[in-house]
Amino acid sequence: MRNLSVLLQGIVLAAAVIAMPALAAESADQFPSKPIRIMGQGAGSTADYLSRYIGHRLTERWNQPVVIDNRAGAGGTLSADVVAKAAPDGYSLVMGHAGPMVSAVSLYKNLPYDPLKDFAPITKTASLVTVLVVHPSVPANTALELVALAKQRNLAYASAGNGTISHLTGELFKQVAKVNVQHVPYKSAGFALTSVLSGETQVSFLSPITAYAQLKSGKVRALAVSSKERFIAVPDIPSATEAGIPGMEAELWFGLFTTAKTPKAIVAKLHREITGILSAAEVKEALLKRGAIATPSTPEELTQWVKSELAKWTPIIKASSIRAD
Repeated sequence: MRNLSVLLQGIVLAAAVIAMPALAAESADQFPSKPIRIMGQGAGSTADYLSRYIGHRLTERWNQPVVIDNRAGAGGTLSADVVAKAAPDGYSLVMGHAGPMVSAVSLYKNLPYDPLKDFAPITKTASLVTVLVVHPSVPANTALELVALAKQRNLAYASAGNGTISHLTGELFKQVAKVNVQHVPYKSAGFALTSVLSGETQVSFLSPITAYAQLKSGKVRALAVSSKERFIAVPDIPSATEAGIPGMEAELWFGLFTTAKTPKAIVAKLHREITGILSAAEVKEALLKRGAIATPSTPEELTQWVKSELAKWTPIIKASSIRAD
């Protein structure tokens, strides 16, 4: 009887082991069974807009709420840190960008996460340029007129925070134009825009999405975009090269990441659904109207992109002595 009991236990154990892959696959099939959260940087930011846009469509597809959880400040690192330390189950995502995923590595001595080790990349979402904008009271109608003005009087530019592309583009502008403009960091792009609108600062480098309504209404004036050629989403604004500031080139990119060690089947499902949304013709058209190009990618392509951005910006940050004050 003892031998028979041992034999039966062995059969049950073997059956459980065999069933494990099926259970894991079933778990991925059932995902999501509860609300998902997407971490962003702050209300009014491009990350916030993209998170809400994609989240709304995920809710429609899955009939599960997608909650947008913004943590303004520290260049997006607060949100990234939350996701890096979340349960690896696919329910916590972060809309990453150059701030928390690239420049933070050089800016913070004790960054609490590793962009390449602590996240599972899902897909790039969108690419944009930054727009050099000024308050209407600034007596400069072109980028070169702004350069001349900056050499005559003290000007300040608002950024979305230390290490964000709006900050890095501002420093590039200072380098290539050989001017000294004071940097004033804010908690998010929305706060930076408010600063320019109020006249607290005179200049900023913002995404077309963030400044969309103000550009349309004339509450801010666009002088150039941070690219060599005109950007298809905002074709009426001259490129930096065309405006007489060659070298002021910076891509504003966004990508979705979840926590490292999230089951591959769940990451694959997130990738399939989100890239499906971004590949839809009506979504591409809607984003283009707001100033962004949808850029769905593979997880591997997103990883390689982050590595290439680290290689590009790390030496620039170190040479400029930019720090997270």
